[in-house]
Amino acid sequence: MAQVKITLKRSAAHRIPNHRAIVKSMGLTKVNSTVTLPDNDAIRGQLFKIGYLVDVEEVK
Repeated sequence: MAQVKITLKRSAAHRIPNHRAIVKSMGLTKVNSTVTLPDNDAIRGQLFKIGYLVDVEEVK
């Protein structure tokens, strides 16, 4: 199964509370922190909401 590498590029402070919760649930804590998560519909939906805060790369 494919995976995505997600890097937090902008701070989640002073953002919409739901967006802050998504960032926290993904395991992103500080700017430039990176996590690798499975590429599924749930993760894609979360990325759609916080796309302005993160960079996404596909990992094989």
